[in-house]
Amino acid sequence: MKKNLVVGGANGIGLSIAIEMTKRDDCEKVYIVDKVRLADEYRHEKIESYEFDLTLSDYSFFDRFADIDTLMVTAGFGRLALFHDVDEQYIISSFLVNTLPVLRLVKRFYEKLEGADDFYCGVMVSIAGFVSSPFFSVYGATKAALKIFIESVNVELEKSGASNRILNVSPGSVAGTCFNGGKNDLSQTQQLASDIINHMLRKDDLYIPEYQEIFKTVLERYHHNFRTEGLRSYDYKLQRLTNYNK
Repeated sequence: MKKNLVVGGANGIGLSIAIEMTKRDDCEKVYIVDKVRLADEYRHEKIESYEFDLTLSDYSFFDRFADIDTLMVTAGFGRLALFHDVDEQYIISSFLVNTLPVLRLVKRFYEKLEGADDFYCGVMVSIAGFVSSPFFSVYGATKAALKIFIESVNVELEKSGASNRILNVSPGSVAGTCFNGGKNDLSQTQQLASDIINHMLRKDDLYIPEYQEIFKTVLERYHHNFRTEGLRSYDYKLQRLTNYNK
């Protein structure tokens, strides 16, 4: 992991991953691309930060990163809201930020994924892409699309004889991030960031944090009866939303 590109790396888990990358002896450079400026407190001699809007149609900006051997995409947003209460622009923006950039970036670096040299690639997806997620219907849809895309492309890579894989990182809520109104706290995301990097280095194709502790049971309940689990999820998120608004 000598030259790393972290798209969405100015905040949250992306920032934490970028910081963890700089600690590696083999790391020469970490390129951070985000729509917002990297805060001065996170500046580092190994980090080069750039500002770019992922909703733009022209991605030639990324031509400058032709020499990377690691791609991590963490850009994304979402908020708890019933589908009834979101407008059409929110739907469009969600797919333009959460979904399409991953497909476009993987396409731009696909020769590296198919190549004989090691190329490490990871995408922050979400457990919301695996189960029905009321109050997160649009967000879940953007992540479900990524789940199927990653699974499908990984099969194509395996059939082509390539050893590289795309890692699907699908956590639940992540404390210490700006997601849904939170704030950056690297002390809360450091271990998760380190774990993600280790899974990338092993070229794993799926990592669900807290799988044994929480999500194995959730996924089993969902596959047993997705309607009942959806109703349970609705009540859980309604309680979260109530507590958040207090």
